[in-house]
Amino acid sequence: MDSIERQSTTLVAGQTGLAVPLIVGVTGHRDLVAAEVPGIRTRVRTFLKELLADYPERGITVMSALAEGADQLVAEEALALGIPVIAPLPMPLDLYLEDFAAPQAQEKFQKLHAQAREVFELPITEGNDESSIKDYGDDRNLQYAQLGVFLCAHCHILLALWDGKVTDQLGGTGQVVRFHHDDVMPGYTPSTAGGGLLLSDDESDLVFHIVCSRNRKNGAPEPPLKALDWWWYTLDNDSERTKSLPERHQRVFNYSSEFSKDAVKHQDLIRDESWSLLPKSATEDLPPGLHDIDQVFCAADWLAIFYQKRLMRTLRIKHLIALMMGLLYILYSDLRPSPFFLYAFLGLFLAATGLHWLADRRGWHRKYLDYRTLAEGLRVQFYWAASGVRRGKVSKFAHDNFLQTQDPDLGWIRNVMRAAGIECDAANYNKHAGLAFALREWLGDENTGQLGYYRRKGEERLRRHRNTQVLSNIVFWIGFVSIALFIVLSPADNDRFHDPLVVLMGIMLLLVGIRQSYSFSMGDAELLKQYRFMRRIFANARRRVMKVDSDSEKRRVLRVLGNAALDENAQWILMHRERALDQGEVFRMSG
Repeated sequence: MDSIERQSTTLVAGQTGLAVPLIVGVTGHRDLVAAEVPGIRTRVRTFLKELLADYPERGITVMSALAEGADQLVAEEALALGIPVIAPLPMPLDLYLEDFAAPQAQEKFQKLHAQAREVFELPITEGNDESSIKDYGDDRNLQYAQLGVFLCAHCHILLALWDGKVTDQLGGTGQVVRFHHDDVMPGYTPSTAGGGLLLSDDESDLVFHIVCSRNRKNGAPEPPLKALDWWWYTLDNDSERTKSLPERHQRVFNYSSEFSKDAVKHQDLIRDESWSLLPKSATEDLPPGLHDIDQVFCAADWLAIFYQKRLMRTLRIKHLIALMMGLLYILYSDLRPSPFFLYAFLGLFLAATGLHWLADRRGWHRKYLDYRTLAEGLRVQFYWAASGVRRGKVSKFAHDNFLQTQDPDLGWIRNVMRAAGIECDAANYNKHAGLAFALREWLGDENTGQLGYYRRKGEERLRRHRNTQVLSNIVFWIGFVSIALFIVLSPADNDRFHDPLVVLMGIMLLLVGIRQSYSFSMGDAELLKQYRFMRRIFANARRRVMKVDSDSEKRRVLRVLGNAALDENAQWILMHRERALDQGEVFRMSG
């Protein structure tokens, strides 16, 4: 892939800073009916303005191949509104220009090409070369099919200026819309495409359909569709075509916008304090699109740490409050039944309730989990792109299927990843320097990379787990000694030592309960298993890589390793969602 123009990163649009833009991909017919064009322009302009108004935190970017007809029309309207345009070309520029036979058409293309923020040439499909795609036919159509798949995989909304007819034309508008819904494009995708995941809720099936006619025989729209009508068109079985954005997609866009808003709010701190995957000494041999992924990773990683600190502080305060409430109850019941203890107990409970309400309202727990999961997904995406790893299916990229079978609301994470990886996914990168970089920085050894990280974190969790066990053992022996004292002491001594011993036992049991509750909330036992498992996975990957000389085999190992990491991240977020401390937990702990 050659980057024709690189004025700025894909992820930075005007004043939106670190915001990840909402990508509108364009597919449509070249032979629009002239009489319908003004109405189509009005509808496109209204659609883009509504998106700008609805998602000001993100900004909008249009992705169009700038072909005649629909592509150019949408690009013109976007540029008129100040919306950046990204132009993925289906083939090398000199060959693509042959699509524009008339001088006026070529002139319009060149003008839009010059105004595009970024232009990418998609690689020549496997089995083809420049000579085989020079003439019109099946080989050249594979390039348009690849373009359609790329648009669908990297846009959040597919804007289709379409007559509603699904034809057998490889790479045609009807086939692109079908792929966006069903993950299938006959003649391009493997026969195994569109498998079990087709049954899952999918945030990537969103089409905004503007109905149009075609300037040809039998060019009227597919009945009962009518020219210039418009719909949101999804796989929703209840109502595939609606006039309003479906609710499940609204939630995904809202979470994506929330991330962008948080990133913009803290962008100065993110710039100064974040930890980058891309070292300053990175060579030019690495794909330039890594900067886009790294930029979003830095934001997600910093924000995850930011909200983790708030969550940890909240958990510690709530467990401390529970401890104090338990102590007050013990003092009231076993030493002195003073109303003061009850009032203090009630005050602490109200404080815990207020803290819980604040943390829940501001979503600290959810944001920590979501942003950490996003960062880890971006980490895999980054190192796959750096090493030249490609997914097994030509229609799949790093973000596809990640968290696909989990909560549909987590689709916003894929929503962000599909925008971050545009430039890298457009490349056909496979240099040895990038592979060596990924092996060194990602895989690492016992002291570096992810292998070193999981070793250190596993040892840290093991120490915490052992501390909890030690505390439990201490309490057990204190209880044993206390009972023994009751047995051996005289009745008079029993009366004298009864209350202090009972209070001591109550306090120790309370300490153990609070410590175990905190350990449960943090998922210490499960995380210890997870870190040990991931350490074994990375250690096994390192051993396999060290035994082979073939770059392709090393990339295969890294692909499998990345899939394992993505699966483990999905399990991690599901586990920690169950660790949230609810309001009633304070009563249970203090009791």
